[in-house]
Amino acid sequence: MIHLGVNIDHVATVRQARRTIEPDPVAAAALAELGGADGITVHLREDRRHIQDRDLRLLRETVQGVLNLELAVESGVVDIALATKPQQACIVPERRQEVTTEGGLRVSADDRALRGTVDRLRAAGILVSLFIEPDPATVAAAQAVGAEAVELHTGAWAEAWLACRGRDDDAALRRQVERLEAAAHAAGEHGLRLHAGHGITYRNVGDLLHLPLLRELNIGHSIISRAVLVGMERAVRDMKDLI
Repeated sequence: MIHLGVNIDHVATVRQARRTIEPDPVAAAALAELGGADGITVHLREDRRHIQDRDLRLLRETVQGVLNLELAVESGVVDIALATKPQQACIVPERRQEVTTEGGLRVSADDRALRGTVDRLRAAGILVSLFIEPDPATVAAAQAVGAEAVELHTGAWAEAWLACRGRDDDAALRRQVERLEAAAHAAGEHGLRLHAGHGITYRNVGDLLHLPLLRELNIGHSIISRAVLVGMERAVRDMKDLI
């Protein structure tokens, strides 16, 4: 069964727009789990633009499923992760100027800084994934630096899907699907858990489910957008039904 991780960053985005106490992402996480979420994902960014340290502490105490923390390599957030000990950590690229994560992490087999971060997190009992572009060589490099999982960046695929509304005969979309399939096969060959995320919506999620050995989808913006209109529990349940 493919697990659903619900990213609640944008609940905190609304709160931080007024620097107030609501909506509370901790309460949102509880409702997401009531709706069937298998895990909760948050990105504790260096600039703290949405999720705050307090949120992570309380989520670690209250989330019943898997808490997945997204974080950058060279940041004080690594120390916070080691103190908090979420079940999973996903290392992602991070730039102050970006609206959201723009692409996958650059990974090389001899990246000592990345390997050091992976080793520290794994030593604390945290399952470590890397957020990467769907590329077999990058999958191999992720395994070389000690990652246990890869999360494929599905942004380019999602953009191609939207441009043609998922038409099977679209060449650009087919290229993106082939990239994902090749990376998925590589993950299996290297013994890595396969996750995917970015740009996944209620309309396109069905076209990802064929990826071999796909174990987890992390979805945020689309679910939070629907939750504004129909409530968090129903929004999560609708996505779970599609998966």
